[in-house]
Amino acid sequence: MDRHLKRWIIFFLLAMVVSAQARQASRRSKAAPATATQPATTVLPSEDTVNSFLQQMFAYEPELTWKVLSIKPAPAEGLAEITFLVSSPHGEQANVLYVTADGKHAIVGNIIPFGARPFEPMWQAIKKGISGPARGPADAPVTLVEFGDLQCPHCKEAQPVIEKLLAEEPNVRMVFQNFPLPGHDWAAKAAAYADCIGRSSNDAFWKFLHEVYDAQADITAADADEKLTAFATQSGAKGPDIAACAAQPDTITRVEKSVAFGKDLEVTSTPTVFINGRKIETIAAVPDDILRKLVEFAAKDVEDQQAAGK
Repeated sequence: MDRHLKRWIIFFLLAMVVSAQARQASRRSKAAPATATQPATTVLPSEDTVNSFLQQMFAYEPELTWKVLSIKPAPAEGLAEITFLVSSPHGEQANVLYVTADGKHAIVGNIIPFGARPFEPMWQAIKKGISGPARGPADAPVTLVEFGDLQCPHCKEAQPVIEKLLAEEPNVRMVFQNFPLPGHDWAAKAAAYADCIGRSSNDAFWKFLHEVYDAQADITAADADEKLTAFATQSGAKGPDIAACAAQPDTITRVEKSVAFGKDLEVTSTPTVFINGRKIETIAAVPDDILRKLVEFAAKDVEDQQAAGK
């Protein structure tokens, strides 16, 4: 999607959505000791309320439209998590808001894990669910998992960054998980082709991925089958067989399962990358030296844990 739209949405929400949560927490802490605090109850706002809120926020701009994608309890106790899609002629962006239990305040931003080992629970969940094509040593101390959409221009932008990282850090395993976004008109079809190719030939999958990204701007919903079949053949697979496989219900189910897996991990946009459980949503914007340090830190952490017998 257009980066200016994304920045505008974030700025607008930060400027207009006022949260009094911190002040309320301060008042509560003065009124009662921490041991007296009761667990907050999650109260989910209705979809009508959310749509009314978004109408107040965005309806003055006729080019903007929105769609509520989900309303559910947030990972943080007592908060409701609302995911919605904002669209304009320039693109679309998934956004997340957190609503307090009183239903009067919204929080813009990310809820991040906290604790002595904050990324470990996420890493354990990822290890149990990853199912996509992989490259790199199976016993690598660091695993990079990308949730990607083959129609997403930001996923295309991220590929050179990821390739450079893998070239410089060969002792890294990479796994690709399909996560086609609902607003992209041929992304789900491409994900089905990718699923079939990945199961037929791991080498062909990575070639197919780059073929599609290279031609991304020239693919349309109308010619997607024709072009994806050709790319499958160029990648070393049997294009017609892959096309037939992509249309099978069990293939679509596997893609949907990968999307559900990503949603369970709080993935809302692409590309979203995890490095041993550490979530990075804008990997193309992270400097190369920082990415290398993150990988090396993760590898050293695994080494230290193994040395300690954990």
